[in-house]
Amino acid sequence: MGVEGCTKCIKYLLFFFNFIFWLAGGVILGVALWLRHEPQTSSLLELELDGAHAPSTFYISVHILIAVGAVMMVVGFLGCYGAIQESQCLLGTFFVCLVILFACEVAAGIWGFMHKDTVSTEMINFYDTVYEKAVAESLTAQQKQGPTAAGVLKVFHETLSCCGKGVGTSFMTQITDRIGITDICPSAATAVNCHNRINELFTDKIYLIGIAALVVAVIMIFEMIFSMVLCCGIRNSPVY
Repeated sequence: MGVEGCTKCIKYLLFFFNFIFWLAGGVILGVALWLRHEPQTSSLLELELDGAHAPSTFYISVHILIAVGAVMMVVGFLGCYGAIQESQCLLGTFFVCLVILFACEVAAGIWGFMHKDTVSTEMINFYDTVYEKAVAESLTAQQKQGPTAAGVLKVFHETLSCCGKGVGTSFMTQITDRIGITDICPSAATAVNCHNRINELFTDKIYLIGIAALVVAVIMIFEMIFSMVLCCGIRNSPVY
């Protein structure tokens, strides 16, 4: 015979929240894997020119998210099992894991907020470097082996459906493409500049990560409260 009354209600509430937590871990893992292999981001972040790679800050964040999702699924299962078995040891371990995860999430959230523009800024700087090299190559008719700056720049433009660093460069590049000096704008001409496209691409994904983290943080707070209440109820139960 186990706990009774309100404590029994807490037990099933904890199981329910742990099941949601486990599902959230699976969703975060799935979203992180999607961000890692999403065609637009992967095609840009895997670019290389003269030994220089596209910034890897975004992928570092995604890999951390993959690890967090996997750990959440393990911890969620531990909490579900501990609640059903009414095990103080498992619930205590679960609580400690939650505190550590919560602290890591808060630290990651603060770091992410302070560096929320870093990914876009690094990618824009990389794009600007490639753009300048591509224009220089086109104007000097420079030939080279391996990936050319113009080829790398064309990937940016085709992937994001944009052209140029701003309205002026977009307009000028389309003109030089038409008269045959360059060939770097996308097939379907567009006046949208790539700085805006890059900001939109990564800002939307960062907001998606932030919303997921906020939902998980709220669930974790409830779980910590319920796990401690259930632990105390098990300890004070006359059947133990």
